[in-house]
Amino acid sequence: MLTRYSALLAVVTVFAAPAAGRASDPFAETVDKANRKLVKIFGAGGFQRLNNYGTGIVISSEGHILTVASQLLDTSDLVVHMHDGQRLRAQVVATEPLLDAALLKIKVEGKKIDEPNGLNLGEKEYFNFEEAVKRGPAAPGDWVLALSNTFEIALREESLSAQRGVISAYTKMAGRRGIFEFPYTGEVYVVDAITNNPGAAGGALLTRKGELIGIIGREIKNTLTETWMNYAIPITGKVEFRDRVTVKDKDGKDVEEEKTVAVTIPDFVRAAMKGEYKTRKRPDIAAGQGGYHGIVFVPNVLERTPAFVEDVVPGSPADKAGLRPDDLVSFIDGEPVVSIKAFGDFMRKNTRAGTVVRLEVRRGEALQTIEMTLGQHPAKPKPPTTPAPPPVGKK
Repeated sequence: MLTRYSALLAVVTVFAAPAAGRASDPFAETVDKANRKLVKIFGAGGFQRLNNYGTGIVISSEGHILTVASQLLDTSDLVVHMHDGQRLRAQVVATEPLLDAALLKIKVEGKKIDEPNGLNLGEKEYFNFEEAVKRGPAAPGDWVLALSNTFEIALREESLSAQRGVISAYTKMAGRRGIFEFPYTGEVYVVDAITNNPGAAGGALLTRKGELIGIIGREIKNTLTETWMNYAIPITGKVEFRDRVTVKDKDGKDVEEEKTVAVTIPDFVRAAMKGEYKTRKRPDIAAGQGGYHGIVFVPNVLERTPAFVEDVVPGSPADKAGLRPDDLVSFIDGEPVVSIKAFGDFMRKNTRAGTVVRLEVRRGEALQTIEMTLGQHPAKPKPPTTPAPPPVGKK
């Protein structure tokens, strides 16, 4: 954590330079303009490892604020500090944990949250969200700026902290917070700057021109490397998951069917602004065996026996997906498979019949990606019944 504070001091030194030196800084004007479109958020928390401060991005003239879905919002006394020092009340309009996104709105005395509040912020005081969405994602190698209320350095009219970096990767999220898996599993920008500090969540990731491209995320660790992540969720972020929906069968009867459902940040924002958004709920995974795959692994005789395939059951999901004997299952849905036990634990915890899993399989010297749709476990055969012996004296 020492490196985080060291990086922060460097950031503050660069962007808190005297006004005379700022003219030569090509990003100074961009940072000043972007700072007007962000707010400092204060809410629930204030005790160990749960900060009561964060950051938000203003995206409408009525003061709609896009931020992350953190514990900070679990209060009726939510306050935002504007760039000019105004201290205003705010209210949660909607949250979507699967996107780690929340939409707030500044409250005006005498106005309900679902009606125009007459705030009428100027164009220089909020980001045009629809224009930002149309731009599409940035690419690895692009220079970026990150603005946020890192370590609660900014209060009232003070400027937010700014950092400059490069997008290292645009890739799938694989993170956790504490012992809990992180709900967002879509694409993220991995940034080569220490962006995700306390208070930074909900801040803005910008192009070098000050265009909004992402929302700085919370402090989480990468489950693959156990290192702290520095990332932002694209404002076009999307999550896909399997959901059970009710449909009509050929006889007109209602039946449940599992389908792939997508939820995106743009759709969330548009519906939430209209007061029409309903939080999505990922279907509960049934505890027990998990989905059926039909893989027969080599004998599990060691503490960490590698997940080598010995055989596949004919007609099983593994057979249909193309798995073969001697394949080594290395990853499942991005998680490393260090042993047969780890594979089984993942299946029981995260899958059921109908779940689609993505396997990274080493076959010879090559690594192949295989998608497999899991099925229902076959019914166990009933034990044979032994006829009762005849009574004594009778044949």
